[in-house]
Amino acid sequence: MNKMRSTTICIVRKDGKTVIAGDGQVTLGHSVMKASAKKVRKLFNGKIVVGFAGSAADGLALMERLEEKLNKYGGNLLKAAVELAKDWRTDKFLRRLEAVLVAADKERMLLISGNGDVIEPDEPVLAVGSGGDYARSAALALYRNTDLPARKIVEESMRIAGEICIYTNNNITIEEL
Repeated sequence: MNKMRSTTICIVRKDGKTVIAGDGQVTLGHSVMKASAKKVRKLFNGKIVVGFAGSAADGLALMERLEEKLNKYGGNLLKAAVELAKDWRTDKFLRRLEAVLVAADKERMLLISGNGDVIEPDEPVLAVGSGGDYARSAALALYRNTDLPARKIVEESMRIAGEICIYTNNNITIEEL
């Protein structure tokens, strides 16, 4: 899977709360074009949170496709994700989209890619994008070694990623289930 630049998305589930955050930086080449983009959203009547890393237009198009699948399959996130990944891998138009999605409901969180991947992490921590490894490392350390709630873990992890990754800023949007 190609490493997506231009954003960081981090999601954590702890104590019945699922929290997703995305930074606001939009980068074109080596320049910051916007600092306040919204890359995370709620779907399916607020029951699913989703975020994307990669091309903004592609990420938004994939969010729309995921919502169509969620509607078709009655909010079943796993079924919708698998069907989206199948379409994404085989459809001539979708194959060209350059983004990665993360999505979660109250029970599961998934990474969905154009390679046909639908991955559920072993621990309830997931991050993608250029700063994803930094955010995931910080989130795992905080998840395993502190009593912080999910929101604080996500906030701190995104702050750390923003301090390290030049494609990530600290203007974050947070959604919570």
